[in-house]
Amino acid sequence: MSMSFSYRHLYYFWAVAKEGGLTRAAERLGLSVQTVSTQVRELEQSLGAALLKPAGRGLTLTDAGQAALEVAEQIFVLGETLAERVHEASTAPAVRLAVGISDGLPKLVVQRLLQPIIDTPHLRLLCHEDEFDDLLGDLALHRLDVVLADRPAPPNPNLRVYSHALGSSPMAWFAAPRWAEAAMRDFPASLADVPLLLPTDHAAVRMRLDQWLERHGVRARVAGEFEDSALLAEFGAAGMGVFPAAALMSDKLVQRDGLVRVGDCTGVEEAFYAVGTDKKIVHPLVSRLLPQPADASD
Repeated sequence: MSMSFSYRHLYYFWAVAKEGGLTRAAERLGLSVQTVSTQVRELEQSLGAALLKPAGRGLTLTDAGQAALEVAEQIFVLGETLAERVHEASTAPAVRLAVGISDGLPKLVVQRLLQPIIDTPHLRLLCHEDEFDDLLGDLALHRLDVVLADRPAPPNPNLRVYSHALGSSPMAWFAAPRWAEAAMRDFPASLADVPLLLPTDHAAVRMRLDQWLERHGVRARVAGEFEDSALLAEFGAAGMGVFPAAALMSDKLVQRDGLVRVGDCTGVEEAFYAVGTDKKIVHPLVSRLLPQPADASD
């Protein structure tokens, strides 16, 4: 495929847009203002559209310039990782896996989900936590190999990502000894008599928890809401209130943190997903995280 423009010219335009003017961009690039201006004009000629227009004493982007900036941003932000990736590949035999972790996913579950790859020789595991939508953007730009989340990716024709179910866990209620006796007495109606700690709406399970409490006629006395599930568990262990967590972590919460499992949140499950950029995730480590079909020949 022939290129109708120069990437160098695009880079100079990107610098002008990021710095907000020709003078600051020229200083950043170590070039003269005239050189940078000429290169940007050549880019505009090759693309057949004006990218910048005067605005007071400076410049601003045209609609075409904004579109060009969005593409340039993806190209050069990704390009900034080139040197690091090449250095890693040439100096170490590490098996690199970049994992995005949705802020709605319980952190106590993350280690369990990644357990199948933890003992991989020379593994270099890079974990990045962020909001789900931002992680999907990083995944689409190939900054991440996979995103772990508590929900599938929403339909988006501009984002070619695919969700793979990893499994689910029923939910249960846990409490420090301070609240355990009161919470267990006439459970679940007793939850109306103790302070509750809940995840925020960032967690997909929050709506299901609210519906469960409503079905059981519990008027929750919410003492705290947390985006970070690990922080929620820490405050629960400190005695701030009774809180829900995935039942698969029951042994760790009870044995490590001295918590009491006061009752089950029957009918409420938390689901876990791996989101990738291919229907069949080809990264060898990620494929080991996925449930294997009963018939491997399928």
